[in-house]
Amino acid sequence: MTYSASDPGENQTIYDVFILVGFSYLNKLQMLLFLLLLVIYLVTLIGNLLVIFLIKLNPSLHTPMYFFLVNLSFLEICYTSSVVPQLLVHLLVEQKTISIVGCAVQMYVFTIMGLTECCLLAVMAYDRYIAICNPLHYRTIMSGRMCVQLAGAAWTIGISVEVAETTWIFRLPFCGSNRIHHFFCDFPQVLKLACTDTSKNEIMVFTVSVLFIMSPFLLIILSYICIISTTLKLRSAEGRRKAFSTCSSHLMVVALFYGTALITYLRPKSSSTPESDLIISLMNTIVAPVLNPIIYTLKNREVKGAFRKTVEKSISSYKQRN
Repeated sequence: MTYSASDPGENQTIYDVFILVGFSYLNKLQMLLFLLLLVIYLVTLIGNLLVIFLIKLNPSLHTPMYFFLVNLSFLEICYTSSVVPQLLVHLLVEQKTISIVGCAVQMYVFTIMGLTECCLLAVMAYDRYIAICNPLHYRTIMSGRMCVQLAGAAWTIGISVEVAETTWIFRLPFCGSNRIHHFFCDFPQVLKLACTDTSKNEIMVFTVSVLFIMSPFLLIILSYICIISTTLKLRSAEGRRKAFSTCSSHLMVVALFYGTALITYLRPKSSSTPESDLIISLMNTIVAPVLNPIIYTLKNREVKGAFRKTVEKSISSYKQRN
């Protein structure tokens, strides 16, 4: 690849680094942001790891829904870890640089996790659709093999599509300024540094967005239309309540993920500023992952029950040893 280098506004060769401007405008307030984001990141890791361990340790949670939730929690850890650790470092140092290889790796991981989450949320909606609309055949349809295949398909789509897309972007020649006005390497900001026509790449990004991001979203909507239609036909109010309660956590996660993503990438440029773009991206990459385990633990009786049993078992085991 041909790169060019590096003072703002100059058309020289960039050697091997980009500068992530990020939150430099905050000056001394960067330390406060560092402390806040560090706490949020640690809560994200602990919360998602807790969900994974609770499901693994409790046989009552070994069902398709929780199998997919383990995948989602692992994915969220990778998703936020692709961005936050480097952001935390950059909030403490003057030189906020990232190598071009590091930038590519960050984009690989971030985009793979993002697209995989879109597909996985659609799979989870399908699981709820079968559970509510076809309960008599649920165990037959959502067998262990089928769950692995569906999760595998989500990961395969995410990895194959985003590896191809990101590789194509980093084959572009970059010139002019090497300053990225963001806190991580994202598609729009990196494409701005290319010194060639990027229209084909922009068409590719748009195509991927329609096919692999909006298509899962439409599948989720269709699944819930069927779920709502079936639920409203139930004569028992208790039955309707149970049906809706099994879907409420997933619906909140979908709304949070797609809501922040759509605002981030589809907001009119005329209504955006660099500072507002950073805040919205922060919501998408950091706030959403920390809320997901909270949503699934606070809104789910089975997870709360499993947590209570695990704590009681640990306390009982500790007392027996002493």
